[in-house]
Amino acid sequence: MTRTLDQIRNIGIIAHIDAGKTTLTERLLFFTKTSHRLGEV
Repeated sequence: MTRTLDQIRNIGIIAHIDAGKTTLTERLLFFTKTSHRLGEV
């Protein structure tokens, strides 16, 4: 799947340990249809 630069977004997530960074990232990927199912990250 090739994407142009106007379709790419970089984000940074910074928080303390056990603040839910991975869970947030996983859900963002799932709801934007980038990841196929929850639990893949």
